Amino acid sequence: ELINNILVKFQIYKTMKNILTSDRTSGILSQLSGANQSFESDYPGKSLLRQPVHTIYGGAHLFKTDTAQKMGKLAIKNLNDFAPNFVTFAHALELKGAESLPKNISEINALVTDAEQNGVDPANSATWLAWRVYGQVCKKMKCEAVEDFRLDYEDGFGIRPDEEEDAVAVQGAKAVAAGMKQGTLPPFIGIRIKPFNSEFVERGVRTLNIFICTLLAETGGVLPYNFVVTLPKVEIPEQAAALVQLFEVLEADSELSSGDLKMEIMIETTQSVFNANGEVTARKIAQAAKNRCIGAHFGTYDYTASCDLIAAYQTMDSAVCDFARDVMKVAFGGSGIFLSDGATNIMPVAPHRGENLSALQVRENLETVHRAWKLAYGHIRHSLAHGFYQGWDLHPGQIPVRYAANAAFFLEQIQESTVRLRNFVEQASKATLSGDIFDDAATGQGLLNFFFRALNSGAIDPEDVEKAGVTVEEVQAGSFRKIVEARR
Repeated sequence: ELINNILVKFQIYKTMKNILTSDRTSGILSQLSGANQSFESDYPGKSLLRQPVHTIYGGAHLFKTDTAQKMGKLAIKNLNDFAPNFVTFAHALELKGAESLPKNISEINALVTDAEQNGVDPANSATWLAWRVYGQVCKKMKCEAVEDFRLDYEDGFGIRPDEEEDAVAVQGAKAVAAGMKQGTLPPFIGIRIKPFNSEFVERGVRTLNIFICTLLAETGGVLPYNFVVTLPKVEIPEQAAALVQLFEVLEADSELSSGDLKMEIMIETTQSVFNANGEVTARKIAQAAKNRCIGAHFGTYDYTASCDLIAAYQTMDSAVCDFARDVMKVAFGGSGIFLSDGATNIMPVAPHRGENLSALQVRENLETVHRAWKLAYGHIRHSLAHGFYQGWDLHPGQIPVRYAANAAFFLEQIQESTVRLRNFVEQASKATLSGDIFDDAATGQGLLNFFFRALNSGAIDPEDVEKAGVTVEEVQAGSFRKIVEARR
């Protein structure tokens, strides 16, 4: 019986060997190899480049060399005026467990003083979360309040005479060039031109040409780091393809190298989600942009308007927006294209101004700002839960909330995620190649993604990463499998 079993296995092996070496099999594998390579080209995987957590849009006519610095100072003032300590901030945003924190002024002051002197025990989860969130927000705003800024020649600028927009395009380009020389630009910057539909395409091309040519003339042919052109209201792939061709012309006529100019597309209408044939337009648009497209931004209010929603229901967390975002997640999954959500359009602006305000006016100011903060916080958390790690901010007062929402989203899970990732890494160092660690590789990768995003957003510090048994370099490399192999 043993000999028969051996002979059967040997015969199977001979058959397999013949199949693998046959000409027909070679042809099949060759075809599959081509298909696999095409798939890998279309889906290169998650980008390991830094993604900004927000983009601030401002009218191009208002942009100055020091705009980012001024917005940062205003954001800090807004936080200090309406949440001078971590307890008040936690109550305003209704952070997890905030209801257990003191509300009496004297008790708040006592808790803040104790935290400043002795720190906070992580076992006291509500206090620790509020304290860490506030600390991360303050650190982020002092070193880099504005991550990304877009000089807007579209909705934030409006329709103006050609001569006026021409002049502002020159002015904006010179301000960006001066910012490059002075080191005052944010880490990411770009322009949003008018859409390439039949009504505005000529104006969009004209502004693009004037801005890029002026910028390159001022800088000696060099673009700012992470410079991007945002194309709004893209409805058909041909509009993205046209921008690529214009990029090629601008590069050929300058000192730029081929591929230097990059774009973002905006998904703002139902037609940019599905076309008349029922195909997913969003991915076709990105494919038309070739490797020039680095981001896809969702335009909340134009999209809800295209769905025929009335103003009262044009909200960030509308079900119609969730549907569009879900399609975007599927369409751009594995493409390496960054996704960004829209903005809350209720600004945290106090209704009363001046120095001699009454107690009632002071309270109304506080309540108004806190209400706007809470709304924006809820919208950002909604975006994060849907896998959109970037969004728009329209006012300096929204910046503290952006960083708070990111910090809370990750810090709420940091302790559990730290233990789980450390355990996974320890198992990897002990397991053999035939061990069962790879059965949970997807979970390990998910935990690594958590730390990658948290560190990228400023929600945590490098010290938090190291407690999980990995290095910052390993997290930035983005591969749990490589960590496993290195430990072995």
